[in-house]
Amino acid sequence: MATGILTIDLDALVRNWKALDRASGAGVETAAVVKADGYGLGAVQVARALARAGARRFFVAVAEEGAALRDALGRGPEICVFSGHMAGDTDMIGDLDLIPMLNSIDQLTRHFEALPGHGFGIQLDTGMNRLGMEPAEWAAVAEIALAAEPRLIMSHLACADEPDHAMNARQLDLFRAMTDGAGVPRSLSATGGILLGADYHFDITRPGVGLYGGLPFDDAAPVAHLSLPVIQTRALEPGETAGYGCTWTAETPATIATVAAGYADGLIRAMGNRGHLFHEGTPCAIVGRVSMDLITVDITHLPAPPRALDILCPDQTVDDLANDAGTIGYEILTSLGARYQRRYTGGMA
Repeated sequence: MATGILTIDLDALVRNWKALDRASGAGVETAAVVKADGYGLGAVQVARALARAGARRFFVAVAEEGAALRDALGRGPEICVFSGHMAGDTDMIGDLDLIPMLNSIDQLTRHFEALPGHGFGIQLDTGMNRLGMEPAEWAAVAEIALAAEPRLIMSHLACADEPDHAMNARQLDLFRAMTDGAGVPRSLSATGGILLGADYHFDITRPGVGLYGGLPFDDAAPVAHLSLPVIQTRALEPGETAGYGCTWTAETPATIATVAAGYADGLIRAMGNRGHLFHEGTPCAIVGRVSMDLITVDITHLPAPPRALDILCPDQTVDDLANDAGTIGYEILTSLGARYQRRYTGGMA
């Protein structure tokens, strides 16, 4: 087999959700964000495992993701759509009982006219300037919107992964000013906001990356393990080079393994000459550039050529790998390619 094996530990995923549920505190509902195909790990499998564990509310980015999730979960759980009620979404939202998080007066008008009486939520902008109604917009429609009994009012923190950033407190104060007395369940916190403490939790938290083993949840259990098969090994003499552009040169006799994965599989090109793969806990340096389908790795120090090398494993988290690539764990997870053979373990917790 010349494709990598991506193993997703659903028991670890559930442990992470339960840990963030405890951190959210008594009386707070903990939802789950499963957008971008469950952060690249399979939204259907992820959501089913979390539903069995007790999650009853899920968030997706767009209505099409919500439709796939409804097909997998049935009619029980609530599925909220961050992008709101876009033109062309009406049938999906109505037929599949999706809850659009309305982001503008235009969306509010569209939803009330197209699906009167259908559930909805409100998204407010408290300073991120990405999605949601700004204070003046909300003030203009709050009375009408609240009379229709929204399921939820939410906003999103811009700097929650930096606990001491002044923006956190500014957004918290503005969210309270815009929503106090509304009589509607409120949500402000994703993973980082949960870790900021109870002041940020309100009625519903909605962890995302922390479920999948990523920062800023330091205590997260690793969920993804990625093993890459070795296609070929070769001996290099001093002065020989590896890969495109001859960016790495052997200074001593070296043994190089070529593994089956590359930037087409979500392994960022910037890891060339910086990142590592592992064999039974021993790091092996990436040498030369990461190419589309192949990576060359220095295994000179191993006692024998391995059949495979690990790139996501207990020795290297998604955030460790992201540091070598000059990016963030989110990008690593959501870029994991379709060519990997995905295997799921656990999930019956």
